[in-house]
Amino acid sequence: MKKKLVSTVAIFSIIFVIDQVLKYGFVNFDWNVDGPYMSLHLAYNYGVAFSMFAFLAEYLKYIQLSIIFAGFIYLLKNKEIFGEYYIAIALLFAGGLSNILDRFTYGGVVDYLYWHYGFEFAIFNFADIIINCAVAIIIFMQIKQWQYERKEKKNKS
Repeated sequence: MKKKLVSTVAIFSIIFVIDQVLKYGFVNFDWNVDGPYMSLHLAYNYGVAFSMFAFLAEYLKYIQLSIIFAGFIYLLKNKEIFGEYYIAIALLFAGGLSNILDRFTYGGVVDYLYWHYGFEFAIFNFADIIINCAVAIIIFMQIKQWQYERKEKKNKS
């Protein structure tokens, strides 16, 4: 378990720092670039995904911090879940806490990746990609577990 905890802290730290450096660069050094498929363009998101709940902008950071804290408490009480999903958890917490830090630092989440080829998509950031990867890992692991349990049940019959 100690090795998993060390790995979690390392993954968290690396992802968190990379994301914050990228955001700092876009905020302070005008890294905007227009491309044919995707552009890099600084934008602030005061809501959540696709700017939903932007009317809660002042409170979202505290709501999200409370959710992260509740998740942390849950993992403390359910160490076996942490042991199984520690990589996804490290990614999820790094992306989530980095976006929350943006709300405290910049007043909103710093977004900069803008897909516009074929259709226009929301502007997002590295942390959003990491959060989606974490969710995909969890879903994949759940499907594999379900398939294994189904196979075991079938073999017992």
